[in-house]
Amino acid sequence: MGLAKLNNLYREVILDHSDHPHHKGQLAVDDVSNEITLKNPTCGDVINLEIKLSTDDIIENIGFTGDGCTISQSSASMMTDAVLGKSKDDALKMAKTFSDMVMGKQHAQADLDELDDAAILSSIVSFPARIKCATLAWWALQRALLNQNESGKDNVKSS
Repeated sequence: MGLAKLNNLYREVILDHSDHPHHKGQLAVDDVSNEITLKNPTCGDVINLEIKLSTDDIIENIGFTGDGCTISQSSASMMTDAVLGKSKDDALKMAKTFSDMVMGKQHAQADLDELDDAAILSSIVSFPARIKCATLAWWALQRALLNQNESGKDNVKSS
């Protein structure tokens, strides 16, 4: 497949996730064990992430709300698909892989394959102003799983 066709395919996947985001919406109140809201002040993107962890730290459910550019909303949709059903530790590893990838750091193909559709955002490294857009949801995932809000304080929702 030619590079132009591949780029068009990637663009279509990104636009599809933006137009029809997966897992967009709030979870039921009693289903939320971790939640966080992060904002990208440079462009106004906002991600509200809610996660339900099982007693053995498996992501049983995940949802996001918020507004933002095509890249931030697509990345959030791709991230929720990739981490649903994964352990907390695996999801944290995936978030690190994604962050490294968009900064141009190399990873094993197996690690990139775990990112599913999100791996196509690797080309964002060519657009430094968009890196924060792509990583916002992944940063929210890390902070929610580590129980930190923007100031580093506990953000676990008590029931």
